[in-house]
Amino acid sequence: MARRTLILLEGHRSIGPMYLKEARGLGLNPITLSADPTEYDYLAAEGVDVIQVDTENLGALIGECSQLRAKHDIAGITGFTTLDESLYATVGKLCRHFDLPGPNPASIERCCDKFAQRQLLAQTGVPMPDYRLAASATDVEKYAAEIGLPVVVKPAAGTGSSGVRLCRSVNELAEHTTYLLSRKHTWKSLPRILVEEFAQGPFYGADIMGNEVIGIGTADFASPPHFIFRECTYPAPLTDDAHKRIADVSLACLQALGLDWGPTSIEFRWTKRGPVVIEVNPRLSGGTNPQRVQLAYGVDLVAEHIKVVIGEEWNLRRSRSDVAATRYLIPDRDGTLDWIDGGSRAAAVPGVAEVKFYVEPKKTIARNGDYLDAIGHVIAASPSLARTEATLERAVDLISWSIAPSPTEQEKPQPPHLSAPPQVPPAKR
Repeated sequence: MARRTLILLEGHRSIGPMYLKEARGLGLNPITLSADPTEYDYLAAEGVDVIQVDTENLGALIGECSQLRAKHDIAGITGFTTLDESLYATVGKLCRHFDLPGPNPASIERCCDKFAQRQLLAQTGVPMPDYRLAASATDVEKYAAEIGLPVVVKPAAGTGSSGVRLCRSVNELAEHTTYLLSRKHTWKSLPRILVEEFAQGPFYGADIMGNEVIGIGTADFASPPHFIFRECTYPAPLTDDAHKRIADVSLACLQALGLDWGPTSIEFRWTKRGPVVIEVNPRLSGGTNPQRVQLAYGVDLVAEHIKVVIGEEWNLRRSRSDVAATRYLIPDRDGTLDWIDGGSRAAAVPGVAEVKFYVEPKKTIARNGDYLDAIGHVIAASPSLARTEATLERAVDLISWSIAPSPTEQEKPQPPHLSAPPQVPPAKR
């Protein structure tokens, strides 16, 4: 009898291993298709069946999946984002070809084009920052002047805050535009740059499956000008009214973009206008978000997503009501990691759920202003926000590291931390 198999396109350093574990727990045999399987260390460590194939070539993927179907019962197909989210559209096309449950590829493609996404949301009145699409340095300068500094400048396609920067002056604007238009930034097509109003206020993120808002988290960022998560908390301490407003806008986004299948994550800033949409992502949030949701609510986003993918009934009912938070370990300089210590002591603190280091000693630290800058994380959970924050602080204080500057790198002072005062009253706990 053919084994029920889950096809995974590419991999993901944080949630990839979770998908393998949950797939096996559901009795599925996971097989990964990847252009370069060596990018994902866990594949070899987990003994996963891997096929090397160009994952940007739909015909090649159909050919490989057709061969697999001769020996396996393919229950579902899903995947993980790489440099951009177009892979999710490919997943949708494969699912349609093989008559499997999957997302609408046209909706995914529209959503992955951040300018097209903005246009569709604007047509239905979804609150957003002011924005312009630029194709040259002259355009960027002109549109920044129209919107007014500070502005956020970013590629019109991409993930993980790659190429995203807050530009507070004309010099910063010119510097970042030069970077984006140079060969230092990877473009899969002609450069298209979004220039956006900087929506100032607390950050929130909504997790959705199908048309159901599972919950809303909050986060703050490390030092500007980049948008690197420093600490993320789930659920966000919101009033019932604030929660409803974010949930209502979330559902309006789904309707505007034609997203009604599988996971979606939506990012907001709470401004003087209330919640404004920063970005809609047609996928499950990466990083440690699935772990926080499970620790806080008892909902396993990865397992439930797999059930959606294979056409089984899923369950988003909460089985607990706790507060979970992640602190990311972010270096303040480039160089070589001499040592990192304290992981076992931090893990032993009551209430700590996980301590993980991404980088081993003697590895090069080269910050790029995106999610890959973090060198580790600590996750804690408890019945209250205050207790979780205290646990997290205690654990993080036990961790230390040393980075030796490279010969050509001068030590740079750490810029001040960017923090916006809360504008949403916290709910009573």
